Amino acid sequence: MTLRRQVQFWLLSLAVFCVFLYIFSGVLLPFVAGMAVAYLLDPVCDRLERLGMDRLWATLTILFSFILVLVLFFILLVPVLGNQLASFLENFPDLVRRLQVLLQKYFPANLASLAGLSPEDLQASMTDLIGQGASFVGKLAQSIWSGGQALLSILSLFVITPVVAFYLLLDWDHMVERIDSWIPRDHLEEIRGLAREMDAAVAGFVRGQVSVCVILGIFYAVSLALVGLNFGLLIGMAAGLVSFIPFVGAALGFVLSIGVALVQFWPDWPWILVVGAVFAVGQFLEGNILQPKLVGESTGLHPVTLMFALFAFGFLFGFVGMLIAVPAAAMIGVLARFGLRQYLASPVYKGIAPSSTAGEE
Repeated sequence: MTLRRQVQFWLLSLAVFCVFLYIFSGVLLPFVAGMAVAYLLDPVCDRLERLGMDRLWATLTILFSFILVLVLFFILLVPVLGNQLASFLENFPDLVRRLQVLLQKYFPANLASLAGLSPEDLQASMTDLIGQGASFVGKLAQSIWSGGQALLSILSLFVITPVVAFYLLLDWDHMVERIDSWIPRDHLEEIRGLAREMDAAVAGFVRGQVSVCVILGIFYAVSLALVGLNFGLLIGMAAGLVSFIPFVGAALGFVLSIGVALVQFWPDWPWILVVGAVFAVGQFLEGNILQPKLVGESTGLHPVTLMFALFAFGFLFGFVGMLIAVPAAAMIGVLARFGLRQYLASPVYKGIAPSSTAGEE
């Protein structure tokens, strides 16, 4: 097969895969989630196998432990988070109104005069900005909800995902061997090298970033709850979980926390500084300890590229697209770096004439 036909074949395969994702994105969530769970837990299963445990029992042990932790999370934390979310949404208009009054009372006159705005114009601008932000959050939540409904109900996520994860985790090594047997023999080692590089990039980021999000969520939630901030547990958990998007989680949590703290604690400003210090410490831990130790430079992706991938895949394929955005971007990055290496080593870049042409001259 010529190079041109190979390129056409792989581009056609990619197009078919994208069409498949687009058509079935509404029912793929439990299967993608099950595959992600199996991928995350496979190293643990391999380690138990090396300790002498049968693959079936290792799979059952890990999966039941994972489900147990998940069930405990839903039993212990979800009701509390649900109550805080309902209370936060109910009190949100009042929080915004009180925050506007507070800002107008202490800050706006000078700021408005410097900007050439009247206090009324400033209030209208703030109201419009907050309204647009609330509309964006509502549309995002609606998109996640509609894209996350698999089959007839979101409950299918909790029914199908463990089954898919069990079978994939049980047969993971056999599937890898089978896929390896399909690789073109002429390019076997080259493709294996690319696959290992992709696996290192995806595994390093996904497993590391999940750990970072969980640790930050626990830190923010516990710290804000100890400070006594209203909705602190909800804001902290949300900030930690959204931390997989660079800078967005911390910025969102900081803005919400400072806004709530101003309404709740003012004029007792030391507590407001403590709330800000929580996020300062969290950012220090994330940037200097958690990210270098748990994630590092595993994906080789710039944060802007990562954010673009999340938004682009989310726009194209909904919530399922957001789940596959980082692995897909990491794989594309590996292929792009491979293509760049091939280009830099080719006569197209170096400008070296082919030997046959040189002989003719």
